[in-house]
Amino acid sequence: MSEPRQGQGNAPRGSANNPSEPVPSAVARRRSSLSLVWLVPLVAVAIGVWLAVKTLAEKGPTVRVEFKTASGISAGQTKVKFKDVEIGQVTSIDVSGDLKTVIVTAELKHAFSEFLTENTRFWVERPRVTASGVSGLDTLLSGAYIALDPGTEGRSMRDFKGLEVPPIITTSETGEMFTLRAPSLGSLNIGSPVYYRQIQVGQVVGYTLDTDKQAVSIEVFLAAPHDALITPNTRFWNASGIDFSLSGAGLKVDTQSLLSILIGGVALDNPDTLDLDTVPDTLPDTFPLYPTREAAYAKTYSRKERYLLFVEGSVRGLRLGSQVLLKGIDIGRVLDIQLQFDTEHLRFRIPVLIEIEPDRIGIASDQPLPAQKPLIAHMVDQGLRGQIKSGSLVTGELYVDLDLYADVTPEQLQRYNGYEVIPTIPTTLEALTTKVNNVLDKLEAVPIAQIGRDLSETASGVNQLVNSKELTGAITELESTLTEVRKIAARLNEDIAPELATTLKETSATLKSAKAMISDSSPVYIEMQRMLREVSTAARSVRLMADYLQRHPEALLQGKGRGR
Repeated sequence: MSEPRQGQGNAPRGSANNPSEPVPSAVARRRSSLSLVWLVPLVAVAIGVWLAVKTLAEKGPTVRVEFKTASGISAGQTKVKFKDVEIGQVTSIDVSGDLKTVIVTAELKHAFSEFLTENTRFWVERPRVTASGVSGLDTLLSGAYIALDPGTEGRSMRDFKGLEVPPIITTSETGEMFTLRAPSLGSLNIGSPVYYRQIQVGQVVGYTLDTDKQAVSIEVFLAAPHDALITPNTRFWNASGIDFSLSGAGLKVDTQSLLSILIGGVALDNPDTLDLDTVPDTLPDTFPLYPTREAAYAKTYSRKERYLLFVEGSVRGLRLGSQVLLKGIDIGRVLDIQLQFDTEHLRFRIPVLIEIEPDRIGIASDQPLPAQKPLIAHMVDQGLRGQIKSGSLVTGELYVDLDLYADVTPEQLQRYNGYEVIPTIPTTLEALTTKVNNVLDKLEAVPIAQIGRDLSETASGVNQLVNSKELTGAITELESTLTEVRKIAARLNEDIAPELATTLKETSATLKSAKAMISDSSPVYIEMQRMLREVSTAARSVRLMADYLQRHPEALLQGKGRGR
């Protein structure tokens, strides 16, 4: 049996038992030029491109931060964190071209690209112990890291200057910043607490010297919700250290806390006031920082007037800033004290420049003052005078007292070097000294030496008189006279006194008899009464006869006629 020819079919060879089945034949086909093997590298290339694009797309920004030193920072190890969450890593550390700083390069996550602005801050977080507290203790185990405080406002940046000290307030904290203005910084520093009713509600975050070099602007941050405490009437004062004050009320000690004693502090309050209409509706750009609580609570007025007082006595204890009181109420301050010599009268005088706030003096009367005359000038006409008085016997501090005096010579405001001069009166001590000096002057006018000589001569004369023989004889005669007087007195006592007693007894008996004679029931008294009645009757008859004769004088010749 012969083999089938090639190319006649690819059917299986026929069975010997069935020779009638057709013999399959092979069909020739053209092979494809593409192979599935090439798909593997293509897919690999596509995946690589996709990974590269994704890596480039997700790659975060690279920042360069300048620090003074790279202490604690290592390339490839030091992390960049925000709120203790890792957001990047330091890739390299280089020295700046001027060799003064180091440049730390770090790669951050892509999500922080929009937070890298000119307000973004970097610093190295490491353990720190300051007066305001302890921070960064967790870095003792984990190592130092670069902390980031993102900023959302400002232009985008990639080069930054790192902070040497961590910021007190970060952008993640809610609250508000306020600016205080003070003549000097005092003991305040960054981190000093801010108190409200001895509760810490904020802290000092910065300070700068003003452009006019006359004051210091202090930035304070009040965390929410305490920032709502600030109103246009809020008063801030320096609560640093311990405030001692000694006055007539005794010793007063004021402090906020032990921390404010160590690092200083600021206190605030919203005092009540009667002048609610004068409080503005909007917050000011800056708040004044007062030196003490008393100064913060004191009212301030924008209108101020300056006057001069001429003092002739000593002003030891009067200083710049001393109070000017009117009826015990503080209305001003002493601005300047000088010493002048009056060549015309050859005496010293001391001009004292004061500044008062006339708006502190309210007008209670409905009748307004004359428009052409200011209040102080009107008060001077009514007896307003200045006087230097002692504010404390312990410290010797003096103050200027203004008051109305009814028994002073009328005066008016005068002007000197552009200032109006308020008349003054001597102090109580000066008045007493003047009186003492007057008494001494009068004593000096008394001829004490002549009086002494006269007294000496008088005493000499008295001595001669006492020791004279005439006085001795007179005394001897006086003794003899006194002896005779004693003898006469003894005789009177022995002889005359009994007779005088008998005479007095007889006189007493006589007086009793006379009293019995003139009593109401005695016969003499009764007879005298009867006689007086008869005399009265006779007198009445004589009066009737005289009356009849006056009317009928002819009766003396003719007698009493009929019918008469």
